[in-house]
Amino acid sequence: MAKKAVPVKKNETLTLAFEDLTHEGNGVAKVNGYPLFVPYGLPGEQALVKVIKVNKNFGFGKLLEVKQASPDRVEAPCDVYYKCGGCQLQHMSYDLQLNMKRNQVKNVMRKIAHMSHVPVHPTLGMTDPWRYRNKVQIPVGEKNGELITGFFQKRSHRIIEDMDTCVIQDEVNDRMVEAVRRIANQLGITAYDESKHRGVLRHIMVRTGRETKDTMIVLVTRTDKLPEQDKLIQALTETYPHIKSIVHNVNKEITNVILGKKTKVIWGDDYIYDTIGNIRFAISAKSFYQVNPPQTKVLYEKALEYANLNSSDVVIDAYCGIGTISLFLAQQAKKVYGIEVVPEAISDAKRNAKLNGITNVEFVVGEAEKVMPWWKAQGLHPDVIIVDPPRKGCDGDFLQAMIEMQPKRIVYVSCNPSTLARDLKILDEGGYETKEVQPVDMFPQTNHVEAVSLLERKMSN
Repeated sequence: MAKKAVPVKKNETLTLAFEDLTHEGNGVAKVNGYPLFVPYGLPGEQALVKVIKVNKNFGFGKLLEVKQASPDRVEAPCDVYYKCGGCQLQHMSYDLQLNMKRNQVKNVMRKIAHMSHVPVHPTLGMTDPWRYRNKVQIPVGEKNGELITGFFQKRSHRIIEDMDTCVIQDEVNDRMVEAVRRIANQLGITAYDESKHRGVLRHIMVRTGRETKDTMIVLVTRTDKLPEQDKLIQALTETYPHIKSIVHNVNKEITNVILGKKTKVIWGDDYIYDTIGNIRFAISAKSFYQVNPPQTKVLYEKALEYANLNSSDVVIDAYCGIGTISLFLAQQAKKVYGIEVVPEAISDAKRNAKLNGITNVEFVVGEAEKVMPWWKAQGLHPDVIIVDPPRKGCDGDFLQAMIEMQPKRIVYVSCNPSTLARDLKILDEGGYETKEVQPVDMFPQTNHVEAVSLLERKMSN
């Protein structure tokens, strides 16, 4: 059988029509049925495209010029959007972003789960999809003897120099990064040079309570000592009274990991506080805490609705983190059991339960797939199980343990539609029918989407 020729050549320039979007937000154009994926292209547009990579079944192109623009094309408000890569969708109207994310979930439900019949609702978005992130971690560099801060350029470790703001960050975070850079510069604190593994200041991390406006600054250095520490603290705290905590983190490793193992509060409190709904959370430098609390509330309210709890229900919250969902559930359930593999997260969860006076929760450190069979052997029969796993989805043993516990309902919260669809298929084969899926836009301007699914145990004949 003759090998099918690829209809385009590398470096060729073509005028193409975009007809679809990939799950990453790239435009899809076809040349004699051969797909080309082109960043920043939108469906319905005609554009001049340069072919930059050719594979057997698909290729990649670069957008040179839009000849006929889509009504969904908008001017990106960020000056460095096309350099940065932190956001992928700022050139799209927000309606198209929400629609794209819903389609992403619908596609995997059809292709991977084989559940085209299951309703996937319109994505729940934000009224104002900007300035939502409550945490920034930004690298520090040097140019002409001056400190610079900025995210890395796409696929590189070069800092974007002309970056003084990030339009998806809380403005307080922006101002704090600028203040630390300016004061550290005046005090002669040097930036870390990763090529030589020399210098001092590696990263500036800022966390802000959305509701409380409490701020924590974390200074990550290669060195055990933070030079001019007292002067830096004085200059920051006298100028910015909303700073509640300044933390020094030491990272001596040659690594891309931002935080090192050694963390010390050098001024103020160990924690800052924030609220989601009516639950208060204590947040330390290393706490896992959702970066978009308003949408977290939307997500959890949907999970709570799907859980459909009454005061006699027992719930297991697997992958419970710092107990965020658990504490919401505990307000309606008889008892909630939370499992998490990270010991520090469980410590935070217990602290947060105490902080809110919630006593009907029990948090356990361990792997869910090992803890759940043990609980089952002890006679624990949950009415509802909530899962919120990492991107890789649920472990096969864990899915099996969940099926064997036979809860009435399972609520599956996911940050990766593909692994969600894979796991829903396994749960379906184990006797759980997926009733509906609700996408939620936790990260506007990016191609990430969260989804909440309701599963009910099938009635045996």
